[in-house]
Amino acid sequence: MSDPGYRTEELDGFEILVGRSARDNDRLSLKTARPRDLWLHAHGFAGSHVVVRHPEGTGDVPRHVIERAAQLAAWHSKARGARGKISVHLCRAADVSKPRGAPPGQVRLRNFETVKVYPKE
Repeated sequence: MSDPGYRTEELDGFEILVGRSARDNDRLSLKTARPRDLWLHAHGFAGSHVVVRHPEGTGDVPRHVIERAAQLAAWHSKARGARGKISVHLCRAADVSKPRGAPPGQVRLRNFETVKVYPKE
């Protein structure tokens, strides 16, 4: 079985996927993630893209699941050793795109929110 390029964590029935490398982040964000999934990344730091699978037919992703995914995004970034809370951008996967010619791992966000969390493994 081949490596999917991401780590997986489950929380209350929600699957959280954490990219392993810049190329894996591209595949996770642009190929694996479905339009209604949530996408997260530590703002201003190189690091993993994180996707929360959004089970079809359900309401919003609970706040504690979003906070856990944001903690993982901060932890799996260059912000890991930073003091204080880290800003993490959050949007629907449908709002993530790749600019033409951009290097692996670099994406553009159409609409996003920001949450602040402490990095946590």
